[in-house]
Amino acid sequence: MTLKIYLTTLALLISIIGSAQKVWTLEECIAFAVKNNLQVKNTDYSKDSSKETYRQSIRDLLPNVSGFSDSRYSSGLTEDPQTGVLVNNEFFSTSYSLNANIDLFQGFQKLNTIKASKFIYRATQEDVLQEKFLLAFRVMSAYYDIKFNEGLVANSLEQLEISQSNYDIVKKQVELGLMAKADLYEAESNLLGDHLLVTQNKNLLALSKLTLLQEMNLTDESDIELQTTLDPISNELTESVSLDSVYNVAKNFVPLVKGQDLRVKAAKKQLQATRGSLYPSISLIAGLSSRFSETNLDDNDMIIPFRDQIDENFSRFVGAQLSVPISLGWANHSRVKQQKIAYQQAQTNLDIQEQELFQLLQQLVQTNQALIAEYEQSNKRVQAQELAFTISQKRYEKGLINALELFQAKNLYGVAQNENLQVRLRLKVNKSTLDFYNGLPIFNIN
Repeated sequence: MTLKIYLTTLALLISIIGSAQKVWTLEECIAFAVKNNLQVKNTDYSKDSSKETYRQSIRDLLPNVSGFSDSRYSSGLTEDPQTGVLVNNEFFSTSYSLNANIDLFQGFQKLNTIKASKFIYRATQEDVLQEKFLLAFRVMSAYYDIKFNEGLVANSLEQLEISQSNYDIVKKQVELGLMAKADLYEAESNLLGDHLLVTQNKNLLALSKLTLLQEMNLTDESDIELQTTLDPISNELTESVSLDSVYNVAKNFVPLVKGQDLRVKAAKKQLQATRGSLYPSISLIAGLSSRFSETNLDDNDMIIPFRDQIDENFSRFVGAQLSVPISLGWANHSRVKQQKIAYQQAQTNLDIQEQELFQLLQQLVQTNQALIAEYEQSNKRVQAQELAFTISQKRYEKGLINALELFQAKNLYGVAQNENLQVRLRLKVNKSTLDFYNGLPIFNIN
C-alpha cells in the first residue's frame, strides 16, 4: 500500500513538473523573437543576396570563355566551307571554336564595382542588425507593458481586498444596528466597482501578453509567464545623461546611420565606376577553331577523315581589342549625371539619419530628466496617499467619516500606486534605450 501511494505521488509530481509553464526573462524573450521573427529572416535573405552580388563582382575579373559548335546538313546552291565557292550539292559540315577574352582596362569600372558591392553588402549586414534592434525594442516595450498590467491587476486586487474588508465591517455594523443600510449599499457599490476594475485590468493584461507572443512569433502558446521579480530602481537610473556624449557614441555604431554611411561610400564608388565608361577600354582576346566538311576530298575524291580534317583545319589567334566610346547619344554622360545625383541623395539621406538620431536622443534625454523628477515626486505621493488612506480607514471604523470619503481616499491611493508603477517602468524603458545608444550591450540579439 505504501509503495502504491509513493508511485502515485511520484507520477503526480512528474506530471506537475512536465506541465509547468516556462518562466521567461526579458533576455530570453528577445533572443527567441530574434531567432523566429519572419521580418528578420527576410532581411537576412537580402543580406545573402548582396553577399552573392559582391562575390560575383569579384568573379567578373576572370576571363570570359565560351565554346561554339555548328553542325549542319546543306543541299542546293550552298557555299562550300572548304573553298568558299558556291556549289550545288548535298553535304554535312561541322565547325568548332573556343574563344576567350579578358578586360585589361575599363576605366577601373570593375574594381570600383567590387568596392561598391562590398559597401552594399556591409550595409545590408547593418540592415539585419537594425531590424533585430527594432524588434528587441518592441519586445522590451511589450514586456514592460505586461509588467505594468500585472501591477495594475495586483493593485486592483489589493483595492478589492480592502473593499471586501470594508464591506464585511459595514455589514457587521448594520447587523448590530450601528450603521444604516445606505452605508452597506455604498460599500457594496464600491466592492462591485473594484470587481469590475480587476476584470478590466486582467483583460488588458491578456491583450499585452498577446502582443508579446505575436512579436516573438510564439505561435504554440496562448499565454506567457514572465519573471515575477522586477529590478528595483537603482541610483544609475536616476542619474542625468549627457546628450553630446551619447550622440557621439551612437552615430558611430547605430546600424541605421552606419548602414547609410556605407551606402554613401557605395554610391561614390558607383559614380567612379560609371565615369569609367567614358574612357577607352582594352581587352585581350584569343581563340581556337577547326572544322569538318564532306566537300573536303582527297586526290581520289574520297572524303578526308574527320580527325584528319580537324587537325588540318585547326587554327588559333590572339590579339587585343580597343573600344573608344565616341558617341552613344550622350548615354554614358547621362548615366554619370544620374549617378552623381544618386550620390548626393545618399549623402543627404545620411544627414537626415544623423539629424533624426540627434533629435531622438534629445527627446530621450529630456524625457529621462522629466521621468527622474516624476519618479521622485511619485514616491512621495504614494507614501502620502498611503498614510492618508490609513488614517481615513481608522476614522471610518470609528464613524468619523462616511463610506464615500473612504472610497475617495482609497481611490487616490490606488491611482498613486498605478502612476508610480507607470513612471517606474517608463523610466526603466527610457534608460535602457539610452544605454543602448550609449553602446551598452542591453540586448542579446546574437
